[in-house]
Amino acid sequence: MSMPAFFRIARQGNEGIVPVLYKRVGCKRRGGVRFTLKGQSNFNMVMITNVGGSGEVKGVWIRGSRSGAWLPLHRNWGANWQSNADLRNQRLSFKITLVDGKTLIFLNVVPSSWRFGQTFASRNQFF
Repeated sequence: MSMPAFFRIARQGNEGIVPVLYKRVGCKRRGGVRFTLKGQSNFNMVMITNVGGSGEVKGVWIRGSRSGAWLPLHRNWGANWQSNADLRNQRLSFKITLVDGKTLIFLNVVPSSWRFGQTFASRNQFF
């Protein structure tokens, strides 16, 4: 929170703990959900951004083009989800569930030629 915004709700000199009530509201996002790939051969981390709807991701699964099963990803921190599977040289698909129960599948959103550090945008979005 910026300092000017904070000082609108707190008196300077009495910063301490300021009770704040907030309510999460759904939103529309431009463009699709984005997937940024990080990691190395046996440690994949995917940062998931630009999520519309409730915006709060509850669960993520990944599937490589050479594997038939959806593998669950585990939250590493923030918007980063991890897997210990080696999925290099495979097209990647994702399944995302939000806290409000909505689920979308993003088929082959990442091509088999992907490299760590790249970001891929889907055409699908939560609304």
